[in-house]
Amino acid sequence: MSKDPERITILAREFTAAALEFHRGKMAEKGYRMEGSITPRSFKMIEGAAPPADLFDGEPLFAVTFVKRDAMP
Repeated sequence: MSKDPERITILAREFTAAALEFHRGKMAEKGYRMEGSITPRSFKMIEGAAPPADLFDGEPLFAVTFVKRDAMP
């Protein structure tokens, strides 16, 4: 079994940085493909029974997820 994660999500403040990561990070050579689209998203964290708290001061970030080509959907 590979030690590489099945999915890797990259967060970026700018669309271009997220889009270029596929090439810069040589993701295809590492066996990954892009899953879905690059979209701005807000992130929250839940700990215990507390309500979700904003991450990154609530600032939306561009997220792109790469998935191993042989991973199950």
